[in-house]
Amino acid sequence: MASTIAPVRDTAAAALAAAVTELAASPDAWLPRVRLSPAGRWYERLHHDGDQEIWLISWLPGQTTGLHDHGGSRGAFAVALGGLQERDLGAVRDVGPGTVRTFGADYVHEVRNASAAPAVSVHAYSPPLSTMNRYDLAGGRLVRLATEDAGQW
Repeated sequence: MASTIAPVRDTAAAALAAAVTELAASPDAWLPRVRLSPAGRWYERLHHDGDQEIWLISWLPGQTTGLHDHGGSRGAFAVALGGLQERDLGAVRDVGPGTVRTFGADYVHEVRNASAAPAVSVHAYSPPLSTMNRYDLAGGRLVRLATEDAGQW
């Protein structure tokens, strides 16, 4: 499985990228846990400590996050199975198995399953998520729609 990693700007992002890469490449560790939900993305937190957290997410076709940030946390995600599409304010890119995306604390993006098959991804954040802001684009500008607290996930 070839790996494509977005440029890593710091050691924290590199550690997150390594964590999601390792877990995504180990299906025995996550495949028995995966559930598929027509009601929305299914997710489970696999690890949480004071420095980072790791989530497993499954996606049915058409499921999306909507535009969001990570409340000041850095992050990385890897596609473990299937394919996803990521849109930020400057580009849309296909993200396939073995591909890792890293991002800084101020990053806003949307991730969706634009394929016809289920997908599974692994996400890591540092520090652990405490809030996330949801956005819409209006006139080319981000408009905050809502702020979610960690207790809401």
